[in-house]
Amino acid sequence: MSRPPTFTPPPCARARTLATSRGDFAVLDAAPADGTEPKGTALLLPGYTGSKEDFIAMLEPLADAGYRAVAVDGRGQYETAGPDDQLAYEQDELARDVLAQAAALDSGHVHLLGHSLGGQIARAAVLLDAAPFATLTLMSSGPAQVAPAQQEKIKLLSDALAVMTMGQVWQAMRALDPPEDADEGGSNREDLRRRWLRHSSAQLLATGRRLTVEPDRVDELAALRPPLPVHVISGVRDDTWPVPLLDAMADRLGAHRTRVEGAEHSPNTDRPLETAAAVARFWDGRTGGQNRD
Repeated sequence: MSRPPTFTPPPCARARTLATSRGDFAVLDAAPADGTEPKGTALLLPGYTGSKEDFIAMLEPLADAGYRAVAVDGRGQYETAGPDDQLAYEQDELARDVLAQAAALDSGHVHLLGHSLGGQIARAAVLLDAAPFATLTLMSSGPAQVAPAQQEKIKLLSDALAVMTMGQVWQAMRALDPPEDADEGGSNREDLRRRWLRHSSAQLLATGRRLTVEPDRVDELAALRPPLPVHVISGVRDDTWPVPLLDAMADRLGAHRTRVEGAEHSPNTDRPLETAAAVARFWDGRTGGQNRD
């Protein structure tokens, strides 16, 4: 589970509802504090079990770099309601949500960024219609299904969700936490619990299953015409998609490639300042091509 350092947004961001043609979505909407016109607008998609709060520590540095950054709870995630029907969380449905969110931002071409599961949903949205997007950033999000060890973890979680309440699953997961996590600050731990309890179990079941069977669609993405500038960013270690696999994906895409020192699967929370700086550099006039940080 991603663990944002805080659930309190910075002064440059406001919590609001984004009304779209496919329903309402809870967002954190950050803009340059001095009121200047943003260089561009970015839509940030969280990962499996995550939420818009996973990007909180990146919002202010992105705003300081001149960008409007909108982090969103997808349907069934935290503060965005979702149905109990797992079919509502099929990847095409979630991808169409992203297209509706981009349209509702009414900001011209949008920089699209997805972390982990969010990256695969972002890729699906671009493959449905790349026209709304200026760039695509895949953060710790690989070419196909997650690694075998992660597949097993998702199976264990899915089996538990089939017979237990969200509250019972939370207690079971906390019992497996390493000792250092048990000492985590009380307010943040309560925020994490509250977020978990508001997730839709149907969403977790459907998206978890998709993560274990996702096909390799890298060639489809590489074949887009006109090509869309792509950035593959990750930590230097990742047990969900091994870093060499992400390197190879970037090569296949001719993508810009960044490895964030000191970060693992969630550079957005592990090293948010460095990650925001790398993302903003990519957005600052990136025209494609294979580059490495």
